[in-house]
Amino acid sequence: MYILTTAKNTALYTGVTNDLVRRIHEHKNHMVEGFTKRYNVHKLVYYEVAGEISAAITREKQIKSWVRQKKLKMISTFNPEWRDLYDGLFSAE
Repeated sequence: MYILTTAKNTALYTGVTNDLVRRIHEHKNHMVEGFTKRYNVHKLVYYEVAGEISAAITREKQIKSWVRQKKLKMISTFNPEWRDLYDGLFSAE
């Protein structure tokens, strides 16, 4: 489960994938049609790893139901500088 935002941290997008590096690469290279491509949402600011896809989907739905302020607080706790975490994923592999 992951959350992307714009360069100015305006829009938020919550998604789920079984391959985070591949999926963020697709977002960054505008290979994914829809919201993220239209609004240039490709900065990875939050992610969680789940053992089962069903758990990841449940968590994604839970976070999507939250008010924006709660999402912002969660992201700020995990990533206080709102850095793009994508490059750090390669060292985590």
